[in-house]
Amino acid sequence: MTGLAVCVFCASSSRIDPVHVELAAQVGAELARRGHGLVSGGAQVSCMGAVARAARAGGARTVGVIPEGLVSVEVSDEDNDELIVTPDMRSRKGEMDARSDAFLVLPGGIGTLEELFEIWTARVLGMHEKPVVILDPTGVYAPLKELMAGLAEQGFVRPKIFDAIGWTASVTEAFDLLERSQPKIQATHEDLAEAEL
Repeated sequence: MTGLAVCVFCASSSRIDPVHVELAAQVGAELARRGHGLVSGGAQVSCMGAVARAARAGGARTVGVIPEGLVSVEVSDEDNDELIVTPDMRSRKGEMDARSDAFLVLPGGIGTLEELFEIWTARVLGMHEKPVVILDPTGVYAPLKELMAGLAEQGFVRPKIFDAIGWTASVTEAFDLLERSQPKIQATHEDLAEAEL
């Protein structure tokens, strides 16, 4: 298959357990081994830096997208094959979305969650057909999965939200899911009218 441009959403915090940084490095290495390219948040710190460095070490092309206000704060990764500086966070996400064929979500904070929910929502509503996968080997997102299941039980979201996303603890399986053709999600009139997922 032709290589995908895989967008990896992940942490930039230096206060997290190093196991998460190692996971990001494993993801970058596997991405390169499979012949894919990387789209990431454009920082050289923590998981963002680790995934990009490992991808480049394996020969993958890396594209970093970072908002102007975070260039000095997150320390932009100048080693990217392409570094795009956007005016703000909203345009950053739009640029990352436009340049990506698939989305892989690693453990992260509120920025990562924001990115996850936006791309997940758009997939449920049929606004894109790109695969979305959460890779969570240590169970960081277990409470989130439980929360979403509870919201579905109470009718706040539709059960089909889980049809729009892969969830795994394995790096290998994460990429298998990204590479697999996923079924098209058909948004109903109710989905669009209620704006409830």
